[in-house]
Amino acid sequence: MPSRLKLIVAYDGRPFSGWQSQPNGNGIQDYLENAFERICSERIRVHGAGRTDAGVHAIAQCAHADLPARRYAAERWLSALNGVLPQEIRVMRTRFVPDSFHARFSAKGKTYRYRIWNGEVLPPLENGRAWHIRDPLDCALMATAANSFLGRHNFHSFAANRGAPAADTIRTICRVRFQKSGSRLVIEFEGDGFLYKMVRMMVGTLAQIALGKASPREIQSRLRPAGEHLFHARSVAPAAGLFLIRVRY
Repeated sequence: MPSRLKLIVAYDGRPFSGWQSQPNGNGIQDYLENAFERICSERIRVHGAGRTDAGVHAIAQCAHADLPARRYAAERWLSALNGVLPQEIRVMRTRFVPDSFHARFSAKGKTYRYRIWNGEVLPPLENGRAWHIRDPLDCALMATAANSFLGRHNFHSFAANRGAPAADTIRTICRVRFQKSGSRLVIEFEGDGFLYKMVRMMVGTLAQIALGKASPREIQSRLRPAGEHLFHARSVAPAAGLFLIRVRY
């Protein structure tokens, strides 16, 4: 009987083409499946809690894989996988779970973190890990405007299409947290799920508001049901500042 192994995976998204398997083999999913194949001598499918785009990072992406036999203890899989994965991808924790667990379909919510560096000069170690905005941001206005995202809304205008519109664009945001330390601004969003590029579009809109280029009313207008809002140009924050930090089960 196959054994289902749950993985908590961290990665620096810069060298990769996102989570999902790619024709060029540069998806993080590809590297994990290649690692299992090297260890087991057979192809094993890895299922993730959700896709992250090229350049997006993860502190705690969740995945699972069905193994042909429990040849190793969970702790041994940790060292075996990390022994063949690139340094930019690390399996942080492993454990066996019931077959009823599914990394994607069992998830109850996720938390994303977005990092902004608001200063004249971007420190080298922040390169690729934060959105560099030189002009001063009104962080108090930004934090107040972000409260409009709280609750259950139709986020259709805060989503991009992966070839076809999402069938369901209703999502619930239960927490938005701001933390500012010097030039570093960190925003965390916790919700029951997120649409394609949703966090990056929310942050992009907040930045436009904080720069005085958009009104806080922009958010309420865009959260109206589909077909009941005016057209708005959409600002998308860069992938580099985005981190998946938790999947809740």
